[in-house]
Amino acid sequence: MENLDALLEKIRTEGVETAKEEAAAIVAKAKEEAAAIVAKAKADAEAATARAKADAERLAQGAEATIRQAARDVLLKLGQDVSALLERTLGGAVDETLSDGAVVGRLAEEAVAAYLRSGEVTIEAAPGLADALKARLAKQGEVTVVTDPLMGTGFRVRLAGGRVEHDFTGAAVRDALAVLLRPQLAKLLGE
Repeated sequence: MENLDALLEKIRTEGVETAKEEAAAIVAKAKEEAAAIVAKAKADAEAATARAKADAERLAQGAEATIRQAARDVLLKLGQDVSALLERTLGGAVDETLSDGAVVGRLAEEAVAAYLRSGEVTIEAAPGLADALKARLAKQGEVTVVTDPLMGTGFRVRLAGGRVEHDFTGAAVRDALAVLLRPQLAKLLGE
Protein backbone atom coordinates (compact mmCIF):
# COMPACT_ATOMS: atom_id res chain seq x y z
CA MET A 1 0.00 0.00 0.00
CA GLU A 2 2.88 2.12 0.41
CA ASN A 3 3.49 1.86 -3.22
CA LEU A 4 -0.01 2.86 -3.94
CA ASP A 5 0.22 5.80 -1.56
CA ALA A 6 3.48 6.86 -3.11
CA LEU A 7 1.98 6.53 -6.58
CA LEU A 8 -1.06 8.56 -5.60
CA GLU A 9 1.15 11.17 -4.01
CA LYS A 10 3.25 11.33 -7.13
CA ILE A 11 0.16 11.71 -9.36
CA ARG A 12 -1.24 14.36 -7.09
CA THR A 13 2.05 16.28 -6.97
CA GLU A 14 2.45 16.11 -10.74
CA GLY A 15 -1.20 17.12 -11.24
CA VAL A 16 -0.89 20.05 -8.85
CA GLU A 17 2.30 21.18 -10.52
CA THR A 18 0.73 20.85 -13.95
CA ALA A 19 -2.30 22.75 -12.74
CA LYS A 20 -0.05 25.44 -11.25
CA GLU A 21 1.85 25.70 -14.53
CA GLU A 22 -1.38 25.91 -16.53
CA ALA A 23 -2.79 28.48 -14.13
CA ALA A 24 0.41 30.54 -14.38
CA ALA A 25 0.20 30.34 -18.19
CA ILE A 26 -3.46 31.42 -18.10
CA VAL A 27 -2.65 34.30 -15.75
CA ALA A 28 0.30 35.40 -17.95
CA LYS A 29 -1.88 35.24 -21.07
CA ALA A 30 -4.64 37.21 -19.30
CA LYS A 31 -2.10 39.84 -18.23
CA GLU A 32 -0.81 40.12 -21.83
CA GLU A 33 -4.37 40.47 -23.16
CA ALA A 34 -5.21 43.03 -20.48
CA ALA A 35 -2.04 45.00 -21.34
CA ALA A 36 -2.94 44.87 -25.05
CA ILE A 37 -6.49 46.05 -24.29
CA VAL A 38 -5.15 48.91 -22.12
CA ALA A 39 -2.61 49.87 -24.82
CA LYS A 40 -5.31 49.83 -27.52
CA ALA A 41 -7.67 51.88 -25.35
CA LYS A 42 -4.86 54.36 -24.66
CA ALA A 43 -4.03 54.61 -28.39
CA ASP A 44 -7.73 55.02 -29.26
CA ALA A 45 -8.08 57.75 -26.62
CA GLU A 46 -4.98 59.57 -27.94
CA ALA A 47 -6.29 59.33 -31.52
CA ALA A 48 -9.72 60.59 -30.43
CA THR A 49 -8.07 63.47 -28.56
CA ALA A 50 -5.96 64.34 -31.62
CA ARG A 51 -9.06 64.24 -33.86
CA ALA A 52 -10.99 66.40 -31.40
CA LYS A 53 -8.13 68.94 -31.29
CA ALA A 54 -7.91 69.00 -35.11
CA ASP A 55 -11.69 69.38 -35.39
CA ALA A 56 -11.67 72.19 -32.82
CA GLU A 57 -8.86 73.95 -34.68
CA ARG A 58 -10.72 73.61 -38.00
CA LEU A 59 -13.88 74.95 -36.40
CA ALA A 60 -11.97 77.87 -34.88
CA GLN A 61 -10.38 78.69 -38.24
CA GLY A 62 -13.75 78.41 -39.97
CA ALA A 63 -15.36 80.66 -37.36
CA GLU A 64 -12.56 83.20 -37.76
CA ALA A 65 -12.92 83.15 -41.55
CA THR A 66 -16.69 83.56 -41.20
CA ILE A 67 -16.23 86.51 -38.84
CA ARG A 68 -13.74 88.13 -41.22
CA GLN A 69 -16.14 87.67 -44.13
CA ALA A 70 -19.01 89.07 -42.08
CA ALA A 71 -16.88 92.10 -41.16
CA ARG A 72 -16.05 92.67 -44.86
CA ASP A 73 -19.73 92.31 -45.75
CA VAL A 74 -20.71 94.82 -43.06
CA LEU A 75 -18.12 97.31 -44.31
CA LEU A 76 -19.24 96.87 -47.92
CA LYS A 77 -22.90 97.29 -46.96
CA LEU A 78 -22.06 100.31 -44.81
CA GLY A 79 -20.12 101.83 -47.70
CA GLN A 80 -23.02 101.23 -50.08
CA ASP A 81 -25.54 102.68 -47.61
CA VAL A 82 -23.41 105.75 -46.88
CA SER A 83 -22.78 106.24 -50.60
CA ALA A 84 -26.51 105.96 -51.36
CA LEU A 85 -27.31 108.41 -48.54
CA LEU A 86 -24.67 110.81 -49.80
CA GLU A 87 -26.01 110.57 -53.36
CA ARG A 88 -29.60 111.14 -52.20
CA THR A 89 -28.55 114.12 -50.07
CA LEU A 90 -26.34 115.46 -52.84
CA GLY A 91 -29.06 114.86 -55.42
CA GLY A 92 -31.61 116.78 -53.37
CA ALA A 93 -29.24 119.72 -52.90
CA VAL A 94 -28.30 119.75 -56.60
CA ASP A 95 -31.92 119.54 -57.73
CA GLU A 96 -32.89 122.33 -55.34
CA THR A 97 -30.06 124.54 -56.58
CA LEU A 98 -30.74 123.80 -60.26
CA SER A 99 -34.44 124.57 -59.80
CA ASP A 100 -33.58 128.15 -58.79
CA GLY A 101 -34.07 130.38 -61.84
CA ALA A 102 -31.48 132.95 -60.69
CA VAL A 103 -28.74 130.34 -60.25
CA VAL A 104 -29.56 128.58 -63.51
CA GLY A 105 -29.73 131.93 -65.28
CA ARG A 106 -26.21 132.89 -64.15
CA LEU A 107 -24.84 129.48 -65.14
CA ALA A 108 -26.56 129.65 -68.55
CA GLU A 109 -25.26 133.19 -69.23
CA GLU A 110 -21.70 132.11 -68.53
CA ALA A 111 -22.02 128.95 -70.66
CA VAL A 112 -23.69 130.82 -73.57
CA ALA A 113 -21.08 133.60 -73.55
CA ALA A 114 -18.35 131.02 -74.06
CA TYR A 115 -20.13 129.31 -76.96
CA LEU A 116 -21.61 132.22 -78.92
CA ARG A 117 -18.37 132.50 -80.86
CA SER A 118 -19.10 129.07 -82.37
CA GLY A 119 -22.46 130.03 -83.84
CA GLU A 120 -26.04 129.53 -82.73
CA VAL A 121 -26.50 128.08 -79.25
CA THR A 122 -29.50 126.05 -78.12
CA ILE A 123 -30.43 125.73 -74.47
CA GLU A 124 -32.63 122.83 -73.42
CA ALA A 125 -34.21 123.66 -70.08
CA ALA A 126 -36.50 122.11 -67.53
CA PRO A 127 -40.11 123.29 -67.93
CA GLY A 128 -40.11 125.73 -65.00
CA LEU A 129 -36.87 127.39 -66.15
CA ALA A 130 -37.34 127.89 -69.90
CA ASP A 131 -39.21 131.22 -69.70
CA ALA A 132 -36.77 132.68 -67.17
CA LEU A 133 -33.82 131.67 -69.37
CA LYS A 134 -35.45 133.10 -72.53
CA ALA A 135 -35.84 136.48 -70.82
CA ARG A 136 -32.37 136.46 -69.32
CA LEU A 137 -30.57 135.30 -72.49
CA ALA A 138 -32.51 137.43 -75.02
CA LYS A 139 -29.73 140.02 -75.19
CA GLN A 140 -26.99 137.39 -75.68
CA GLY A 141 -27.54 136.95 -79.42
CA GLU A 142 -28.45 133.79 -81.31
CA VAL A 143 -29.68 131.74 -78.38
CA THR A 144 -32.64 129.41 -78.66
CA VAL A 145 -34.25 128.16 -75.47
CA VAL A 146 -36.40 125.04 -75.72
CA THR A 147 -38.31 123.17 -73.06
CA ASP A 148 -37.50 119.53 -72.33
CA PRO A 149 -40.29 118.10 -70.17
CA LEU A 150 -38.19 115.03 -69.29
CA MET A 151 -35.21 116.99 -67.99
CA GLY A 152 -36.18 117.40 -64.36
CA THR A 153 -33.86 120.19 -63.20
CA GLY A 154 -31.09 122.24 -64.79
CA PHE A 155 -30.29 122.72 -68.50
CA ARG A 156 -28.09 121.58 -71.41
CA VAL A 157 -26.12 123.84 -73.76
CA ARG A 158 -25.91 122.62 -77.38
CA LEU A 159 -24.04 124.08 -80.30
CA ALA A 160 -25.61 124.40 -83.75
CA GLY A 161 -24.34 120.96 -84.77
CA GLY A 162 -26.34 119.40 -81.95
CA ARG A 163 -23.35 118.26 -79.91
CA VAL A 164 -23.85 118.45 -76.18
CA GLU A 165 -21.09 120.66 -74.88
CA HIS A 166 -22.21 121.07 -71.30
CA ASP A 167 -24.80 119.18 -69.32
CA PHE A 168 -26.00 121.06 -66.25
CA THR A 169 -28.95 118.78 -65.52
CA GLY A 170 -29.49 117.67 -61.96
CA ALA A 171 -28.63 114.07 -62.86
CA ALA A 172 -25.38 115.02 -64.65
CA VAL A 173 -24.17 117.34 -61.89
CA ARG A 174 -25.12 114.80 -59.20
CA ASP A 175 -23.27 112.00 -61.07
CA ALA A 176 -20.17 114.15 -61.61
CA LEU A 177 -20.05 115.13 -57.94
CA ALA A 178 -20.64 111.54 -56.81
CA VAL A 179 -17.69 110.34 -58.93
CA LEU A 180 -15.49 112.96 -57.29
CA LEU A 181 -16.70 112.15 -53.78
CA ARG A 182 -16.57 108.33 -53.93
CA PRO A 183 -12.76 108.02 -53.54
CA GLN A 184 -12.91 110.30 -50.50
CA LEU A 185 -15.83 108.31 -49.09
CA ALA A 186 -13.96 105.04 -49.69
CA LYS A 187 -10.90 106.51 -47.95
CA LEU A 188 -13.01 107.56 -44.94
CA LEU A 189 -14.62 104.12 -44.70
CA GLY A 190 -11.23 102.45 -45.03
CA GLU A 191 -9.95 104.29 -41.96
